[in-house]
Amino acid sequence: MLVGRDAQWARLHAVLRSAARDQGGGLVLRGEAGIGKTALLAQAAATARAEGMRIVTAAGVQAEARIPYAVIHQLLRQVGVRFDPDGESSPYRIGMRVLDRLGDLGEPVLLAVEDAHWADAPSWDALTFLGRRLESDRIALVMTVRDGDDVERRLAAAGLPEIRLDPLGPQAAAELLDRIAPGLSPALRARVLDAAAGNPLGLVELGEAAARSGAAALLPAALPLSTRVERTFSALVAELPEPTRALLLTAALDDGDALDEVTAATAIVRGRPVTAADAEPAVRTRLMAVDEQYRIRFRHPLLRSALAGSATAEVRRATHAALARVLAAEPGRQIWHRAAAAAGPDEAIARDLAKTAIRAHRSQAAGVAQAALERAAQLSEDHTERVLRLLWAAELASQQGDGDTVRRLLAQVGSEELRPAHRARYAWLHESFVGAGFTGTTRLGVYLDLIDDMRRTGDANLALSSLIDLSLRMHWSNPGDALRRRYVEIAEALDTPGDDYRALAAMATAAPIERGAASLERLERLRHRVGLSAVALSELGVAASGVGAFPLSNHLLLPSIADLSRQGRLGLLVHVLNSLAFNAAALGDARSALRHAEETVSLAAEIGLGQVGLTGRLSLAMAAALRGDGERARALADGAEAVLIAAGMHPLLSQVLRVRGVEALAAGRAEEAFRELRRMFDPADPAYHPYLRLTAVGHLAEAALLADLRPELAPVVADLEPVAGQCRNPALLAALHYAREVLAGDPAARPGDDAGPDLAAWPFERARLALTRGTRLRRGRQILESRPQLREAAATFDALGATPWADRARAELRASGESLRRPVDATAALTEHELQVAHLAAAGLSNREIGERLFLSPRTISTHLYRIFPKLGVKSRGELAKVLADP
Repeated sequence: MLVGRDAQWARLHAVLRSAARDQGGGLVLRGEAGIGKTALLAQAAATARAEGMRIVTAAGVQAEARIPYAVIHQLLRQVGVRFDPDGESSPYRIGMRVLDRLGDLGEPVLLAVEDAHWADAPSWDALTFLGRRLESDRIALVMTVRDGDDVERRLAAAGLPEIRLDPLGPQAAAELLDRIAPGLSPALRARVLDAAAGNPLGLVELGEAAARSGAAALLPAALPLSTRVERTFSALVAELPEPTRALLLTAALDDGDALDEVTAATAIVRGRPVTAADAEPAVRTRLMAVDEQYRIRFRHPLLRSALAGSATAEVRRATHAALARVLAAEPGRQIWHRAAAAAGPDEAIARDLAKTAIRAHRSQAAGVAQAALERAAQLSEDHTERVLRLLWAAELASQQGDGDTVRRLLAQVGSEELRPAHRARYAWLHESFVGAGFTGTTRLGVYLDLIDDMRRTGDANLALSSLIDLSLRMHWSNPGDALRRRYVEIAEALDTPGDDYRALAAMATAAPIERGAASLERLERLRHRVGLSAVALSELGVAASGVGAFPLSNHLLLPSIADLSRQGRLGLLVHVLNSLAFNAAALGDARSALRHAEETVSLAAEIGLGQVGLTGRLSLAMAAALRGDGERARALADGAEAVLIAAGMHPLLSQVLRVRGVEALAAGRAEEAFRELRRMFDPADPAYHPYLRLTAVGHLAEAALLADLRPELAPVVADLEPVAGQCRNPALLAALHYAREVLAGDPAARPGDDAGPDLAAWPFERARLALTRGTRLRRGRQILESRPQLREAAATFDALGATPWADRARAELRASGESLRRPVDATAALTEHELQVAHLAAAGLSNREIGERLFLSPRTISTHLYRIFPKLGVKSRGELAKVLADP
């Protein structure tokens, strides 16, 4: 048993027991070097093995910290999976692959990762993503990390439980030293205790050294403890035969742990044979161990750094070169050793690294691509290529939300070094990560000029990509007519194929009024196009949402989700989910808005896309307002407002106003609702938005009706009539149809009295119209005629989860002499997470498919369904689908 670690062991042992009983979890052991993390993890492994758990181990290595997926490679190799990082999609998808593979083993697993602070970034992201998803999985993930600023940042983002190991107290320290070196004189014992300062590794290594060599073994206390321990390791290594020392260095620099691989590379360095027998002296002195599968494990991580630090740069390069020769059949690993062996700029290696980056980028392995490009830039002989590789690496870092890396890479690039065609990308990244952040319309003109330069110099493809980058900023920043016209002129002047969906997506998103009608016509023609990629569907679906064609947008977006999830394109996936949540909120579908918004917020938090998470929370707020949960709606709106004002993102405040207006309308505060919503239509108001206002016309008209403010509604409708004629925005056309009827005030209105738009795909607007007509008919004493309208309204609002509107329809029905009970919402007993699983299961997805969508294991999905079925009183997916289909 370890000395002085009873409390920490109790927590760790509880995690192991829980994993063995179907409730997995992750845990981080943290503390300074030598504090006992390795010993605690070793005890966990021994206990887990004795209790029937499978042990899968890996270790971060300082020399491999820039080799993408080095740690994942170690793990998967132990469970018989060959891993090609270039062929994988993203750290999150790879984390799920590891989870699936471990789950398939059919036995509880301890996944032990030592020195995770040296894990490469993609492996770290994959492992911590996995650790957050261990629910009904018989897996315990335990990682050890050494304290440091970078580790603090990593752990804050990881969100895993931690155990901090502090130095041993005086009594425990003395007990440990007496076990290790029982014959020390009192004076020497006191010196060792003082020098080790409660650090267990210091007590062990300095105690043994003092027992061997006396006081001469204790270096000056002014040196850091880690340095003194490294020196004791170096002294032990120096006593070994030369072939063993060379073998240890090769093992320290290798990204693998296979003994045969290490001996082969060491033989190349020495120019004569090296065998497994040459490892025996290091094994006898406990500097390393070789297991039954001929894998090498070092006595302590400090030994690796001691070996690497004591070798000259020339010897280290020669060792990496030898490893590269041995790994000729594994080009994914070989290229990193070739790069480490380079003594200076080498354009051939830089090109091969750039090719690695391209392959990784195509499969959305952004972490691999970024690391490859950064090293390629360091080795570039061509100045222009160096700058472009740095710029691309910075873009990839931005996609991963790694602002520190973006700023570091941009500092190596000067805007004066860039060709005009690439200045827009540099300026965009610099503004976002180095400058003041969101600048609204301030720099849009500069970006447009740079993009036009690209077009004029014949780089239409890059110009179009840059326009797409800019399109959402154009949509949400309220840039003014002149800038919008400038954007349209540049886009229309581009010489691109007529079927290039990117041109359509860019134009529809950035100019939904100016070019809305033409864009909508082209988008409708793509509704049933076969063969469109998931990326194309996602970008076209977002564009359709921008022009107010929400049902069409859903039709395009929904089929893309499975492929984007499977491919690990999480950046695109979260935008798709965000658009679906926005569409549902705009359509008045509170149930779907809640489901998609919850998924958006969760995924955005995972991948560090804070602004997407913010808009997802605003969709959550809209869902709450539609459901009549005013307290939650107001809290979410207030939180979003604080962030938006602080960031100077005033046009996005229109979304806050819409939430507040709908919440007031749902609560019966019609005049307040009108005042909040009316601000969205006032160009002089900072929260005015030319496009979002089009989604609030119906709510504004209803508030005007209930508050008797129709005279104030009339000029708003008059202003929007020509807009509707120009852009043919479907959401606006549906809402204006209702607003006209509000203004007409005809108590005898009937469905079909005028040639309004087809509202089949707009159930909330159809129900609102029916409620208004039914109310007028009842109050006009046309009781029998009012009831069908009111019944339809109540049923539709119930189906959408718009409870306040459904209650209003039922109240009108009661006043007509007919009662209609509120239906029981069976899903009220489900958590929001369970509701997501239930809807996907009802849609016919298998447990594995649901797991791929929500990034959970099939076993966890099965557990959720096991809990969901009794709550809803169903026994099959078919019954589940019926329950969820009923309001």
